[in-house]
Amino acid sequence: MGNSKAYPVLRTDDANTAYTQARRLCALLEREDEVWLTAELRTAGEVRRMAALLPGGTFEHTRTRTDPETGRHAVFDLDVTTADDAALEAHLPLDINEDVPPGSVVARFASALGRGAAVIEWHGRWPDEPAAGHYGSPRYDGVQIAFHGDRAQRGRRTEEHTVFVHVTKYGDLPRARKLAAHIGGEVLGEPQLGW
Repeated sequence: MGNSKAYPVLRTDDANTAYTQARRLCALLEREDEVWLTAELRTAGEVRRMAALLPGGTFEHTRTRTDPETGRHAVFDLDVTTADDAALEAHLPLDINEDVPPGSVVARFASALGRGAAVIEWHGRWPDEPAAGHYGSPRYDGVQIAFHGDRAQRGRRTEEHTVFVHVTKYGDLPRARKLAAHIGGEVLGEPQLGW
């Protein structure tokens, strides 16, 4: 059990650069198992774009809401494909979450993002490098972009986008440095709690 260690290796105000460099890191994965997408949607237009892109995606309130009459947790249950803009706007901001196969809609997701926080996580396995003391860890390895964020776990919104490499729960600073160097970067601070 436990979480990966997430090392920030690139911070930029250009989302395309973050995406391109993250994909360069993904090319180093021995295998890419799954991709997890999430985004905070702030407008009805963003909700409609994501609904078209991810028809099976799960939409939910970004912040917990309660029913004013019962006090119970309010679940988002509108059909985003048929609801009008006014109905959607009453529920904003919304989050969308979806697991997708590698290489499917990920690039289109990245280009469809709005100004809200978003994350792409590529889960996989770094190759073993016994001579350097590095061993892949399929439960923990991967690459992540925090769009409009500087935390591997959801945090405050920023204007910058941060790329993270994830390694074993014990951390592997030498491997993180090697991965960062691959994209002309460096480890930008202490490891963070990953997935």
